[in-house]
Amino acid sequence: MTIHRDGFPAPPALQEHARRFRAEGGVPAVPRVAATVLLLRPAGADFEVYLIRRVAAMTFGGMYAFPGGGVDRSDSQTHLDWAGPAPADWGTRLGLAPDAAQAVVCAAAREVFEEAGVLLAGADATSVVGDVSGDDWESARVALEQRRSGFAEFLAERGLTLRSDLLLPWSRWITPEFEPRRFDTYFFVALLPEGQRTRDVSGEADRTLWVRPADAVTRAEAGELAMLPPTLVTLGEVAAAGDLSGVVRAAAVRDAATPVTPTLEFTEDGGARFVL
Repeated sequence: MTIHRDGFPAPPALQEHARRFRAEGGVPAVPRVAATVLLLRPAGADFEVYLIRRVAAMTFGGMYAFPGGGVDRSDSQTHLDWAGPAPADWGTRLGLAPDAAQAVVCAAAREVFEEAGVLLAGADATSVVGDVSGDDWESARVALEQRRSGFAEFLAERGLTLRSDLLLPWSRWITPEFEPRRFDTYFFVALLPEGQRTRDVSGEADRTLWVRPADAVTRAEAGELAMLPPTLVTLGEVAAAGDLSGVVRAAAVRDAATPVTPTLEFTEDGGARFVL
């Protein structure tokens, strides 16, 4: 498995964006704060990660990624039962003010429920809900996805506590300046809660799969799975941790506040590559 940190081939569509941006003297868009979650589960002596492929009509369509999305207005206005590190402690890890850090953590938990049907919450600070695939849970998930209810409201109605301790900060990536839509994304890892299962419920994906991180990297490098650098690099990093215990240990000491921003360099043969 080889992670080429000195360069990644860039898809033709992104190359065209970059050329147009340079030619027109474009002004970089302000990145939208977002969160994404690597759901992990044991697989024999190894472990697997959950990937979704974005539908072609979306930003980064056709690319494999992790469940996630932008911070919603309600994420910064939530007042909910909270377990795990306090927002101030999260702020230290993420390099944010406490209220902004709380919003990012809430967005991560909300998005993984909306896009994968996995709920990182429990009746108290030591428990996690089990199967959430029933019709009543699905109705609540759809209401969240359609913004007809807020995440805090949903949790309060069911007497649930957000388990922020089940989210482990991993890294932060900012979309290159030439992209018309940019994101300042915080990456988290989380172990799939016992009794829960991922479900292909999001209309934003046309394919989902569980795969060993090392195998995903190999398939991406062979051209079987299309990925952008943040996804590919992150898969290589978690694979290098060895096992799930290693991932947890690695997350505890990672810098999740300093952003990585890929740049695009054009090559002599007319192509282009991302450089970290």
